[in-house]
Amino acid sequence: MTLVRDGIPAAPGIVIAPARVLRWEVPRVPHGVTVAPGDVEAEIARFLDACEWAKERIRELQARTVERMGEVEAQIFEPQVLMLEDADLIQGTIGYIRESHLSAERAFEWRVLEWESAMSHTSHPMVLDRLNDLADVQTRVLRRLLDLPDPDLTARSDQKVVLVARELTPSLTVQLDPRQVVGIATDLGTRTSHSSILARSMDIPCVVSLGDFSEHVREGDELVLDGRSGRVIVLPTEEDKETYRERDFQIREWEQELVLLAHLEPVTRDGLRVELRSNIDLPGEAVSAKAHGADGIGLYRTEFLVVGRGTAPGEEEQYRAYRQVADAFPGQPVVIRTFDLGGDKFPAFLHMQPEENPFLGWRAIRVCLDEPAIFRTQLRALLRTMPHGDVRIMIPLVNEVAEVLATRKLIESCIEELAAEGIPMPRKYVLGAMVETPAAALSSPELARYVDFFSIGTNDLTQYTLAVDRGNSRLARLYNPFHPAVVRLLAMTADAGRAAGIEVTVCGELAGNPLGAFMLIGMQVSSLSVGPSALAEIKKVIRSVSHADAALAVAEALKAETPDQVMRILSGHLGQVLDLGKLTGSWSLSEPA
Repeated sequence: MTLVRDGIPAAPGIVIAPARVLRWEVPRVPHGVTVAPGDVEAEIARFLDACEWAKERIRELQARTVERMGEVEAQIFEPQVLMLEDADLIQGTIGYIRESHLSAERAFEWRVLEWESAMSHTSHPMVLDRLNDLADVQTRVLRRLLDLPDPDLTARSDQKVVLVARELTPSLTVQLDPRQVVGIATDLGTRTSHSSILARSMDIPCVVSLGDFSEHVREGDELVLDGRSGRVIVLPTEEDKETYRERDFQIREWEQELVLLAHLEPVTRDGLRVELRSNIDLPGEAVSAKAHGADGIGLYRTEFLVVGRGTAPGEEEQYRAYRQVADAFPGQPVVIRTFDLGGDKFPAFLHMQPEENPFLGWRAIRVCLDEPAIFRTQLRALLRTMPHGDVRIMIPLVNEVAEVLATRKLIESCIEELAAEGIPMPRKYVLGAMVETPAAALSSPELARYVDFFSIGTNDLTQYTLAVDRGNSRLARLYNPFHPAVVRLLAMTADAGRAAGIEVTVCGELAGNPLGAFMLIGMQVSSLSVGPSALAEIKKVIRSVSHADAALAVAEALKAETPDQVMRILSGHLGQVLDLGKLTGSWSLSEPA
């Protein structure tokens, strides 16, 4: 009987192929095994040997990944290497062996369970990704200790298959052969997990977070997998298969059309220009953003420089990373966000204490202002980059004017310092604030007097406005950026920025959602910033609509009482000029009832 499941789309593409079910889980550890006092040191040596072996194996996979995909993709294995060098994990395990006389397998399992417990206080995607890396490390070390073989990933025949598993780890994903494994479907996982990133790099369509899907699929069952909408169908009918073959054909035609748009101007049908920039996480992504037609960088996240490190990055290292992006966009804006630490990002050198509510705690600009040595180093590197392009500084999670003033004071102090050292400085600098909380949105008329631009972070703004953890799958139906309260805060901030004569950008996921982009055009935001892969589609939206009609839709949406009403109004207007069924995201499969 046909079974239909909807998960999270993690890598685009539509495939029809039989299932290959992979059972790859953390091995069970025998209970009650202890070591004699005289064998403790030998057991510790056995554990350390397993860790060293696992580290070497990961380095081998990393080297192969560099050859197959590049340096950036290979960096995803760094957190696993750091885990195997983490004194807390290693010495904690040794402590259990030495003091409780546990076997190496049991002691390591206990220590990992304690780590999982400490991290499991939130279901935020980045924390889940870290747990996935920990499971990969745990599995590798335990299989070595238990003398178990690696899973057989080699082809059993020439037949192409969709791999079905509870969850895939990065080290397994990188070993897949895209000529045979043409799709991936997993029970768990996130779109941002390292396995999903690898699947996208390998052009393997992928759907994750399908619940207990793998328990309902048998080896050889035929599947339809749509990595664009997140839908998987087990034992599809002939009609299902024909529908998805036609959808695949239409999307391929659409994608070819989008490629041609890359270098056309982002202007609405009635002449309003909407700057279209890109969000990036790594310097190397600037090249892809440029190739996809970005007008600059609207959000350059800098946390890659600090997360997972034992020491803070130096000024020269940061300068090179920022300069690389500025050089890719000569004369175009490059907005660099200062460190957004705390919450789900745990740089070891900060020695952050556990907090009851980390996303409401010591994070972002609060950390930077409390750690001036770290902040000044970053600001100096940013200021040194400014003569090489239109580099702008953006500070995250601003709530008060005082935070902006304190940042300006530090910047001006750094400028004096650098000038005294004979380093060329720009005559003026551009400083913006991310609007991510209801407090910032409600204070936007006041904040606008002290900053040069706003950038609205719609992910956090939605989360904080609705008091919904966006990573909590149980609450997923409540996390909706089209909630009337969020829509009104967005409109309020856009109005405040426009009244003050400053630029208003939106850099959250809403900007990359065609329906969201249409709404933001109607609010007359100055620019949208989206991931490189979404640039062409959002440009298509911009060039297909008129600002006047988008503004009319927004005026109606601002009177709506529910998220569904907002979406229905926007879909009704956008659907008159675009085929919504071709647009990205599962929402496009059907308009809200």
